[in-house]
Amino acid sequence: FWGGFFEFLHSPFIRKQGNIYKPNNKDMDNDSLNEKTMEDIHTKEIDLVNRDPKRINDDVVKVDFEDVIAEPAGTYSFDGVWKASFTTFTVTKYWCYRLLTALVGIPLALVWGIFFAILSFIHIWAVVPCVKSYLIEIHCVSRVYSICVHTFCDPLFEAMGKCFSSIRVRMVKEV
Repeated sequence: FWGGFFEFLHSPFIRKQGNIYKPNNKDMDNDSLNEKTMEDIHTKEIDLVNRDPKRINDDVVKVDFEDVIAEPAGTYSFDGVWKASFTTFTVTKYWCYRLLTALVGIPLALVWGIFFAILSFIHIWAVVPCVKSYLIEIHCVSRVYSICVHTFCDPLFEAMGKCFSSIRVRMVKEV
């Protein structure tokens, strides 16, 4: 048992497109083809061009110069001032964002990673078992409730139905 366990620990992960140590190597040698194939989600490659593939920020942070500063007709500034304002706004926004992400991005990534790890842990180890336990317990309660309804309410409503079934309502229009 322990031999297989240690062999499992020391076998390298092989991605579908090649060994993670040689990601562009499509043709693997015979030794690596015989190794266990596993996917390692921690070595997932990221797209550096499209950084929002699921489009979660499409409607949130698209703020350009024209969205913030606009001069109505008849109140134009000098063309040089307008161009300098545009350049200043755009460059300042660009570099402030980069500086903030460099200083705060990695610590926030750590915080959000911990937060979602805790959230996943609570969901897996507390919420789902509690919901399953609740559903099991409520099933027992529903059986007891069903027996009580059939025992007490069904005869009562059946008797009331028989009593009121002989009542006839007739409408007569008086002239």
